[in-house]
Amino acid sequence: MTLILNKADVASVLDMKDCMVAVEQAFAELSGGTAVLPLRIGITPPEGLSLYMPAYLKKMEALACKVVTVYKNNPMKHNLPTTIGKVLLQDPTTGDVICIMNGGYLTAVRTGAASGVATKYLARNDKEQVAGILGAGVQAKMQLWAVCEARNISKAFVYDISDTAADAFIAEMGKKLNLKIIKAKTADELLQADIICTATSSPSPLFDGNKVREGTHINGIGSHTPTARELDSAIVKRSKFIGDSREACFKEAGDIMIPVNAGEIPESHFYAELGEIITGKKQGRVNDREITLFKSNGLAIQDAAAAKLVYKKAVAAGIGIQVEI
Repeated sequence: MTLILNKADVASVLDMKDCMVAVEQAFAELSGGTAVLPLRIGITPPEGLSLYMPAYLKKMEALACKVVTVYKNNPMKHNLPTTIGKVLLQDPTTGDVICIMNGGYLTAVRTGAASGVATKYLARNDKEQVAGILGAGVQAKMQLWAVCEARNISKAFVYDISDTAADAFIAEMGKKLNLKIIKAKTADELLQADIICTATSSPSPLFDGNKVREGTHINGIGSHTPTARELDSAIVKRSKFIGDSREACFKEAGDIMIPVNAGEIPESHFYAELGEIITGKKQGRVNDREITLFKSNGLAIQDAAAAKLVYKKAVAAGIGIQVEI
């Protein structure tokens, strides 16, 4: 039998705190050599892009593959979202697919969870801190949620080019997190924050990196192609640069690829993978003046860990539909 979980099912059991624990374990496995993470495979049918993201975590006994499609004409032609995702979870003992679940909410939470884990290890640990969120979409909401799990956030600033989106963000997340959220008029207003998260679709830098205060921690989430970047060369150069994966950063992350290719920084400026910080192979923040930067590309190990967590919780709660395939 195969368990089918829709978006509501996944959302009912997947919370940020538990997902951060699972994602932290996944990064530790990647660093420890007990994770299998093949490169994602992309196929381009005439109408869009289809991506296949497999991963196996030996210690967590999580074997999964996420299928993600990006079809820009879906909303207009088929009344469907541009991006659609499903996760297939397998029993690593038999290989059988034991669960098929909606991947949209799972992807959003696990991406936020990675930033939460990075914030846990890299941000200053003051009694109270201020968060700054660039962007007001689904992922921006997850970023704030995760940062609030990792640190004691006293208030937050949000900036988006859409006032409507920013207002909706404040209404939803202020209530969810019982947090004062202020709408910024410019991106520069967020530079007063202790922890900054960039979660936009901008192809070019969002702020002048020379203006970032010492001691700031940054989570860079939005850009994911070699020619796009949310962060300029100045802030990358000033930061201790940590990525989710070295390989992914030098194949997909314009934030570091552009300044490296321009000769502004050497490849060695990439300091560590997040898993190396978690496992103690490399030291994270060493003082309160350092600027730390986590670049997230999104890895299939995060999906596998989150999917295993969702499955276990769903079975325990007795939700979803069992079908024979």
